[in-house]
Amino acid sequence: MIRVAIVGTGNIANAHVAGLLTFPDRCKIVALCDIYPDKAEAMKKQYGLDCRVFDDHCAMLGSDVEIDLVHICTPPYVHCEIAVNCMNAGCNIVVEKPMATCLAECDQMLEAEARNKVTMACIAQNRFRNSIYKLKKVVDSGLAGKICMAQVESLWWRGHCYYDLWWRGTWEKEGGGPTLNHAVHHIDMLNWLEGKLPESVAAMLTNVMHDNAEVEDLSLACLRYGDGSLAQVTSSVVHHGEKQGISLQCADAGISAPWGINAEVTQQNGFPKAEGNAELISKIQKFYEELPDLAYEGHTGEIDDVLTALETGSRPLITGIDGRRTVEVITAIYMAGFHGRTVKLPIEKEDLGYTFKDILDNAIHFYEKKASVENFKEERFTIGNYS
Repeated sequence: MIRVAIVGTGNIANAHVAGLLTFPDRCKIVALCDIYPDKAEAMKKQYGLDCRVFDDHCAMLGSDVEIDLVHICTPPYVHCEIAVNCMNAGCNIVVEKPMATCLAECDQMLEAEARNKVTMACIAQNRFRNSIYKLKKVVDSGLAGKICMAQVESLWWRGHCYYDLWWRGTWEKEGGGPTLNHAVHHIDMLNWLEGKLPESVAAMLTNVMHDNAEVEDLSLACLRYGDGSLAQVTSSVVHHGEKQGISLQCADAGISAPWGINAEVTQQNGFPKAEGNAELISKIQKFYEELPDLAYEGHTGEIDDVLTALETGSRPLITGIDGRRTVEVITAIYMAGFHGRTVKLPIEKEDLGYTFKDILDNAIHFYEKKASVENFKEERFTIGNYS
């Protein structure tokens, strides 16, 4: 039985609790921790948990509660500190997205994982959606040919009051806008699908709808890979309808999530035939339809994967290395957008952007946050539309 603690009991923690409770024979929630202990107490009551409540993660780690695994669901600026403290205490960890605010913090976390011989997993739960998992299988099959162009749409909508929460909308506490905190999902998917990082990044950032936030609410980035292929990433909290997706234009077919497929074949004049490449479309569609569905999707699917890794001594699908790669691409987008120049990857320790101080010193303050609220009441929240 894996004994689990959750640090941070805000909205996303509910997905973690629901996922953990799916496997009562494999894990048990033994502690909840939040700087607002009344929120943790409310969560304990809501789910009928038999656990201890703490208002400080260090006090939790120093208590007599035995913990094997800690889920970190706090704002990004404290991910590194909490993660390192937990791993130094001998606990395995699952850290919510983004892994950390900068590459220096990611490296501190990876060092702590290796030194303490524990396991760190990073949340990227959308790899555990049938549409994304099956898209990856089609890419890996080679049926569509090599990826020539990827178009990533991380399109969300958040009202003006979204950034009223005390830690949101500040470079220091949230670490960035939708590029870091929303498109992180899609950038992880892109890295996974491509199987490599880009060699260079150009970007533009703006804030067009949220004058109570220092950070961007919209960014456009272009990524160039070593083979000459490109990717375009739109990160937004100004898009009505919240339609997210990834489209891949491959050498022989175009495929996407939500699932779609097109394949052209040429006439003698170079224009496409009206019927397209019906034979290839049929072949790829058959391959896609024969792929089995995942046993569990979303956070529950990733939690199942992490529990399995701990039970078998294997590695989880989404490791700290994966989390770091995502932060590296996001860092490149930010530094490119801040300075209006192309940024080369990899970003080394001596490069501008490696530390959080670099981010804070170079960040564009589109507006200044002048007022805030401490907490929102519990209401509906959205975590993605991939149907």
